[in-house]
Amino acid sequence: MQKKHVICVVGSANMDTVLTVTVLPDPGETVLATAVATTPGGKGANQAVAAARAGARVQFVGAIGDDDAGLLLRRHLQNNGVGTDGLTTMPGPSGSAVITVDPSGENTIVVAPGANATWTLDSGQRDLITHCDVLLMQLEIPIPVATAAAGLARASGATVILNVSPAGRDVTELAGLTDVAVVNETESAWFRHPVPHRVVTLGARGARYTGADGTVHVPATVVDAVDTSGAGDVFAGVLAAEWPAGIAHALRAACAAGALATLTPGAGDCAPSAEAIRAAVTP
Repeated sequence: MQKKHVICVVGSANMDTVLTVTVLPDPGETVLATAVATTPGGKGANQAVAAARAGARVQFVGAIGDDDAGLLLRRHLQNNGVGTDGLTTMPGPSGSAVITVDPSGENTIVVAPGANATWTLDSGQRDLITHCDVLLMQLEIPIPVATAAAGLARASGATVILNVSPAGRDVTELAGLTDVAVVNETESAWFRHPVPHRVVTLGARGARYTGADGTVHVPATVVDAVDTSGAGDVFAGVLAAEWPAGIAHALRAACAAGALATLTPGAGDCAPSAEAIRAAVTP
């Protein structure tokens, strides 16, 4: 049996409020929602769940509040096979997000960081990071936490994957510790730091990979999207899960998984199973 590699996800966990609208609001405009739902989310938690559903052994390192949302977020991770030994509880509210989704599946997202913004790595979390094969991070957590985690992982020989989202902060030091940068087209225009591997997600057009041997385009599985929120997180989580099996394979699996994720409303529970990914991977 093939060895399951250990993926450590250092990132955010949020409770998402998803508002279904007929059209996304313009600045200053009020629109009425046709439906509302509250689901577990957060870029870190979403990516951890995606990696676990893809078959990886996953440990999550992050923070939740001491509120009811925190209990639900912890349970959500555990129910999806994600290890929560590195999930700490902080006084105050958990992170939250408000997501609007239109009929085409396009979305807008506003995040209130809550506990995600108020923690530092403790000894137990550091130990989990030093024993992983792949470290996956995003930028909904403090940059010093991400930088410290990347340094620990690099020193122990792990591959460091950074989903550079949300963009806009100074990540110069963190970029120097990154092996794989995952960005969308908007983030790619901002993130100019040189990294050994650069992956640009292109939505329905798949992804573009640039490495030492040049640039290649990987197509996405063709689907009729229902909701694109969370698709980028699923892409990153599956990319991390499959990275040890080879770059080309990881890219094909991530593109297939990201497309399949758009078939399920909401971001926190849209990740496909390993079986579904295998069936959809472009030969």
